[in-house]
Amino acid sequence: MTIDRRHLILSGVTGVIAGPMIFATPIAAASFSALGVDAAQFGVRPGTSNDQTVALQRALDQTAATRVPLALAPGVYRVGSLTLKSGAQLIGVRGATRLVFSGGPSLFSADKADLLTLSGLVLDGAGMPLPQGRGLVNLAAGHGLKINDCEITRAGGTAIRLDLIEGEVARNIITDAANIGVHSYDARGLIVSGNTIRRAGNGGVWIWQSEKRDDGTLVVDNRIEDTQARGGGSGQNGNAINVFRAGNVVVRGNRIRNAAFSAVRGNSASNIEIIGNSCSGLGEVAIYSEFEFEGALIANNTIDTAATGISVTNFDKGGRLAVVQGNLIRNLTRIPPNSTGDSQDHGTGITVQADTAVTGNVIENAPTIGIEAGWGEYLRDVTVSGNIVRQAGYGITVSVVSGAGAAIIANNLISGAKRGAIVGMEWNKAVTGDLVSGSSQYPQLTINGNKAR
Repeated sequence: MTIDRRHLILSGVTGVIAGPMIFATPIAAASFSALGVDAAQFGVRPGTSNDQTVALQRALDQTAATRVPLALAPGVYRVGSLTLKSGAQLIGVRGATRLVFSGGPSLFSADKADLLTLSGLVLDGAGMPLPQGRGLVNLAAGHGLKINDCEITRAGGTAIRLDLIEGEVARNIITDAANIGVHSYDARGLIVSGNTIRRAGNGGVWIWQSEKRDDGTLVVDNRIEDTQARGGGSGQNGNAINVFRAGNVVVRGNRIRNAAFSAVRGNSASNIEIIGNSCSGLGEVAIYSEFEFEGALIANNTIDTAATGISVTNFDKGGRLAVVQGNLIRNLTRIPPNSTGDSQDHGTGITVQADTAVTGNVIENAPTIGIEAGWGEYLRDVTVSGNIVRQAGYGITVSVVSGAGAAIIANNLISGAKRGAIVGMEWNKAVTGDLVSGSSQYPQLTINGNKAR
């Protein structure tokens, strides 16, 4: 069928779709010549039991070739596996245009296709299992992607899987994905913003690279709730946001509630910025920067109810260099839901190991330790200054085992520490009295100006 760019959605549908506006009465086609082509021209029909895959694929192919948006009227469409070519733009009516998956490796797939748009669609995966590593929307090697204002529900695997993609995933609602809400691999410049992701089976947003290198994805202003860990493990799953081997990723302004493990987990992710997130109801460490990373900025986050607040660890694997500043951490527990018993590792506000400044944080109700500097011999060049610790087991601990490095603990206010304000540790065993007034026994430590009450 030859496409008339001047033809709009004027027949069989109440209203003409024009970007965000819906015109209740027909408007002269000449006024809106570049806005879209009605999919009904290609025989695509809503509300029928017949599969619409063939007709919709033909419509997508022809409109993509001319870079014209294809508009789907409100209604339910049964479709299988559709392929998007460069320039494909599929536009629906928010909450009213519903595509129900009838089977195949993915509902939408693309490879080496640029300037793709999916907008205003409800994509219903019907709970049909997807092949391992596939997404209901599965796109690879493209730039200029836009997935905006869609609802994606009941994906039988990952909802959106992106490989080598530049673009944006914004303002979508993703519910009940069996695996991951949004999984990006080897991003080229991605923005994941303003989305709501609920009840994902194993993770909300995953930003991964196949090897350690720059990524630069922005994960900002999302709401991620009730993240599960159906795949099991000790932290591989169950994280609202997971950054793996991806450098220079910014995780900012997200509201995260109820995750089986972490709110934000950076693994081998250098120069990660975790800023201004609101986190509550975490089954393990709320914010993690671990393993082979260099550089982490963790600032101005609020954490309420978790097993551990912030952990910057694995100096034994090269994890080092961080700033932990201005965070509010409260209501930690020694026995989280994922634990089999009491643990020294849980109930701690902040734990750090190497080349890290811990400043200006407020910690309340940490039953094990408020701030832990070092673990065994894994301590080097740490400062703990200007923090407030209230109602903790130990206020601040510092490793004093043979081989542990230098630390400065200064100008902190410690209130209500049950086992001691500042205490030296050999691994998980307290081996000193209270050092709040300083100690000449450990020349690698500088302890002054602290107030305990």
